[in-house]
Amino acid sequence: MEQNRFEDLARKLFESIPPSLRAAQKDLEANFRSVLRTGLSRLDMVTRDEFDAQSRVLARSRELIETLERRVAQLEAQLAPQSGDAAPTTGPSLPQD
Repeated sequence: MEQNRFEDLARKLFESIPPSLRAAQKDLEANFRSVLRTGLSRLDMVTRDEFDAQSRVLARSRELIETLERRVAQLEAQLAPQSGDAAPTTGPSLPQD
């Protein structure tokens, strides 16, 4: 999580407490930050950049698989008349998540 978002969340938590408890501001802010860091560190999260990079890798992989499937189908079609076998022109399709 970006530092600014983290700070905004801590500030919003602090602002939500009653004014009578704000006297302990420094203590509460430190506790809020500590609790947030601990809680968020337990989550299995990635940055937006990492997510976007993996999405691009996945899209490229799917393109390559489709290209290879078409190429295999072409090669099988070329081999079928030579061998006299009726080879399938498409292989099993992969799930598209």
